[in-house]
Amino acid sequence: MKKLTIKIHPQLFLLFFLFTGIVGYAQEPGQKEPITIEAEKEPHEKSGDSVKTIKAEELKAQAPEEKEKDSVKSPLESMVIDNAKGYRRYNRAENKIYLYDNAYVKYGDMELTAGQIIIDLNTNTAQAFGILDSLGNYEQLPVFKQQGSEDIEPDSLAFNFDTKKGLVHGSRTKEGEMSVRSQTVRKENDSTYYIYRTKLTTSSHPDDDPEYYIKIMKGVFVPGVKVIAGFSQMFFYDVPTPVAVPFAYFPMTHETKSGLIFPTFGENGSRGYFVQNGGYYFALNDYVDLAVMGDYYTNGSYGVRIESNYAWRYHFKGNFSFRYENLINGQKGFSDYSRNTIYNIRWSHSQDAKASPNSRFSASVNLGSSKYYRESINQITTPNFLNNTLSSSISYNKTFPAYPSVNLSLTATHSQNTNTESINMTLPTFQGSMERIYPFAPRDGTKKGIFQNINFQYSIRGENRIQTADSLFFKQQMWNDAKLGFQHTIPVATNFKVFKYFSASLTANYNEVWQFKTVKYNDYNSIIGDVVKDTIAGFDRFGTYNMGASLGTTVYGTFNFGDDKKIQAIRHVMRPSVSYGYTPSFDNYYDTYVADESGREVDYTRFEGGLYGSPGKSYSNTLGFSLNNTLEAKVRAKDTTATEPEKIKLLNNLNFSSGYNIAADSLAWSPLRITGSTQFFKNKMTVNFGATLNPYALDASGRVFDEFNINNGGSLFRLTNANLTANYSFSSDSFEGKDNSQTDNTASGGRDDDLFGKAQDFSDSRTTRSDKDEDEEIDNENFSAKLPWDLRLAYSLTYSNNSRQKQISTNSLMISGDIELTPRWKVGASTGYDFKNAGFTYTQLRFERDLESWRLNFNWVPFSTRSSWYFFIGINSSLLSDLKWEKRRPADRSL
Repeated sequence: MKKLTIKIHPQLFLLFFLFTGIVGYAQEPGQKEPITIEAEKEPHEKSGDSVKTIKAEELKAQAPEEKEKDSVKSPLESMVIDNAKGYRRYNRAENKIYLYDNAYVKYGDMELTAGQIIIDLNTNTAQAFGILDSLGNYEQLPVFKQQGSEDIEPDSLAFNFDTKKGLVHGSRTKEGEMSVRSQTVRKENDSTYYIYRTKLTTSSHPDDDPEYYIKIMKGVFVPGVKVIAGFSQMFFYDVPTPVAVPFAYFPMTHETKSGLIFPTFGENGSRGYFVQNGGYYFALNDYVDLAVMGDYYTNGSYGVRIESNYAWRYHFKGNFSFRYENLINGQKGFSDYSRNTIYNIRWSHSQDAKASPNSRFSASVNLGSSKYYRESINQITTPNFLNNTLSSSISYNKTFPAYPSVNLSLTATHSQNTNTESINMTLPTFQGSMERIYPFAPRDGTKKGIFQNINFQYSIRGENRIQTADSLFFKQQMWNDAKLGFQHTIPVATNFKVFKYFSASLTANYNEVWQFKTVKYNDYNSIIGDVVKDTIAGFDRFGTYNMGASLGTTVYGTFNFGDDKKIQAIRHVMRPSVSYGYTPSFDNYYDTYVADESGREVDYTRFEGGLYGSPGKSYSNTLGFSLNNTLEAKVRAKDTTATEPEKIKLLNNLNFSSGYNIAADSLAWSPLRITGSTQFFKNKMTVNFGATLNPYALDASGRVFDEFNINNGGSLFRLTNANLTANYSFSSDSFEGKDNSQTDNTASGGRDDDLFGKAQDFSDSRTTRSDKDEDEEIDNENFSAKLPWDLRLAYSLTYSNNSRQKQISTNSLMISGDIELTPRWKVGASTGYDFKNAGFTYTQLRFERDLESWRLNFNWVPFSTRSSWYFFIGINSSLLSDLKWEKRRPADRSL
């Protein structure tokens, strides 16, 4: 059968454009009224019959004649009618076109499919319907598609070309996250639609018993912009609730828009009633946004937060936040009254690797008041008070790839201890390095022998280093204490084979340091009774050098137990090495001064206290010894079809290191240091350990003296300290061979795991969106057998015995885990136990309930000074995020 092609009037384009904006609700059960057309089963042609089946060629020829004969204005121009499975028919008497069963109409970028489509050329109207199948089910509902717009799926529709008005029954469409179902929609003009008995919901199954919806009796809809509704009421599973309003406004734009951020209300025991996390969201443009939020307490305390996210595809992305809190404790005029301010700045920036292959800029900033996480009264910072370090880094790297390649970097760093309130910063650090050059070897190809392997490099490092306290941060005293300096390094090295099995290397290093401040000690002043130390500003330099050599080899040993054994073989790899280092004395950089009235002279160097140390006065002549071990086993594979045994690491490494100073007149031997690591449970558990053994004895006062411990009645070595750490992260997926790696990077500045608890503000829909796929099906039958869970453990043990104290410094276990009791119930906890102090650490209990379109959260800190709880229930969608109820009891640490 040939395709039927007909030209249609341009008004038909306006007709189908109607579908791009029609929004409505699916009819309620029993309200569908499809219009059926009785069709003849066999196309035929009779004399005098008004119905005649015609071919496309005939229609093209006859249509103009009919138009000229009957003076009927036909809207059919340039329209393609195609692909009706049942029949395609033009009724000359009625001047109508009928399409039946999988009817399909395409015009430009618009497509309409339906069970039936009727085009009336007399009244310039069109209708589309579904059809009834053999069982009486209404199917093949109309579907209208246009490039760049949402699909519209009504039960039936009708419209007029002349008035440009239309009527849709049982309309179904989706505007962003919102599903819209209307019983009746009337098109008034191109931008206004009147809707009747409409349901709005963000449910993932809006047509099949949605868990909730907002019912609107009458309203006005502007496509892609808004819905202005009259009386609106919320329903849960078709059950009406008391939540109702006489009128409502629903934004329907697909673009991000500015708007209010609804706050949280509550009460704090010492600060009174509060309004928290309220503010305004600014959608500045497609690349950057801004949220300004604040907290206010009736005792006068307040907080301000500024948050911004930005992104430029294929270039960079990042976020910035500034938090400031003015905290008031007690009542003014009483002794317990206090007032202090705290702040925190966070900035994260990452550059796309494709943006610039030879340069890169990145930032990770977390700085502010040392007491911020301990004293902040905002819910999102609750677990982070256990963090005792804040760190920041901002860096720019530039590479010049031409030979010899040069790499330059500029970095600003910051490290802050919140317990001691000490701050170390470099503002900035400059580093430059040139690639390794082999002057006696060709640029390409292998290098053989001691001469061809001779190579050298050049690197420079400059710093403006600042050590200060929290109270002096960014004050003048901080800048006065800054240290500025540069260090130049030129290493020269070569390596070669000795006796075929030994690898030898020779090294020589030259270091030159530039300083811009030096010191001068004046002789003892009897008037003031002290030595005067002057600081001299100005450029000065010193140069040092050292030489070294090393010799090492690798020894392999395999113990075979037989292929029929479970453990078939154990392989031991040892890498022993001996090194030698020589550093001469640089006493030419030293002077003397009279230290007291007795005339005692003391040596000093004007470079003392410099950024990169000072030249050594005594020469060093040392030997170093190290032995690295790895141990692995071959075991019979559990898979009976495997042809090769499975390799298992028994010891990732076991290192022994020590040294001997030939030039030392006492205590020549260095302590023996032992370090190692191993893994268990298919690399899910990592264990690191270390110990320091001192060969020298202690005197009665607990000080080390030049006598071997074994000669003093003790053992060969004296254990001075030891440490053990273990980390275990696994889940139910681990036993199914799946990757259970998990990170929960919080935007609040906390840890990237949950060992200290989760820092969340459930009222902020921007940070609590569900990561589950809405279309993901839950296997309820097999869920009880799987019961998904995850667990993270961290254990730390430290032993100290430097002066016979034999003390366990730390002994603690941290635990964090979650378990899904049902497909939609999840509970979790973060806690720990301090075995040394016999007490639990910060404990947080978490309960989460997935209500499909809704979510319920409850966080509880049951004890400690930060005892608190937080309850939340609200809609997941950001469009209706203000439909929520939350209650919290913040920690009252003043008690």
